[in-house]
Amino acid sequence: MSPGPARGRTRGQDGGAGRRNPVRQWQLVRAGADAVPPSTRRFMARARQRRMRAALPWAVVAGVLALAGLVAWTVLGTGLFGVREVRVVGAELVTPVEVREAAAVPDDAPLARVDLAATARRVGVLAPVERATVERDWPGTLVIRVVERTPVAAVPQGDRFAVIDRGGVVFQSLPRVPDGLPVIRVGEPAPDDPGTRAGLAVLAALSPQLRAELVSVDVAGLARITVRLHGDRTVFWGDATRGRDKSEVATALLGRKADTMDVSAPDVVTYQ
Repeated sequence: MSPGPARGRTRGQDGGAGRRNPVRQWQLVRAGADAVPPSTRRFMARARQRRMRAALPWAVVAGVLALAGLVAWTVLGTGLFGVREVRVVGAELVTPVEVREAAAVPDDAPLARVDLAATARRVGVLAPVERATVERDWPGTLVIRVVERTPVAAVPQGDRFAVIDRGGVVFQSLPRVPDGLPVIRVGEPAPDDPGTRAGLAVLAALSPQLRAELVSVDVAGLARITVRLHGDRTVFWGDATRGRDKSEVATALLGRKADTMDVSAPDVVTYQ
C-alpha cells in the first residue's frame, strides 16, 4: 500500500507546481506573402504609390534647384567661363591695345559678370570713338565693336591741325591736313564753341561746286564768316543763317570774273 500514497504525492506536487508557475515559450515566425489578404496588399501598394507621387514633384524641384545652383556657381563664381580674349572690331584710328586698356576687363573675369554697358562707356571715352558696343561670345570671348568718328574738317592749331567731326569734337592732332579734308579757321574748336558750330553749319551748306573750290572757312566772328576759294577769291558769308540761299547765290557767281562776293544778304548781292 505504500507505493500508492507516494505516487499520489508526486502527482499532487507536480500538478500543483505546474498550475502555479506556467511557462510559455514564444517564437517569431515570418508569415508568407499569402498570409496577407490581397485587399490589404492592394491597399498598401496604393499607399506607397501615393507617397511616391506626392514626393516626386519636390524631388524634381530640389534637383532642378541644385543643378541651377551648380550652373550659376560655375558660370558666375569660377574662372571656367572667364574672359580669355577681348576681340576688337572696327578700330582704325585707335589700336586694339588702346581699346582693351580702356575696357579694363581683367583676364579670367567671369564672362557673365562683365558689365557690358559700363565697359562700352569706358571705351567711348577714347576721343576717336563715337560709340562702342560690347557683347559676349561664349564660352570666353568679349567682343567690342567700335564706331569711330568721321572727320569733316581740320582746324589749324599752331603747327598742327586738329581734326574735328560733325559735332565739333576734336579727336586727332596731325602735322598736316589730310587729303580732301576742308579747313575751318576758328580759335578753339569744341562742341560747345559757337564759332565752331557756325563754321560747321557754313561748311554743310556749301554746294558741291563751292566745295570743289574751297580753301577754308574763316570764322572771325559769328557775323564775320568768310569762305575762301582757289584763285584768291573770297565770299563774305556774314553769319551762318540762310546757308542754302547764300550757297545758291555764291555758286551762281562762280562763273563771273569776281574776286570778292558778298552774299551776307542773299537778296541783295554785290561782287567785284
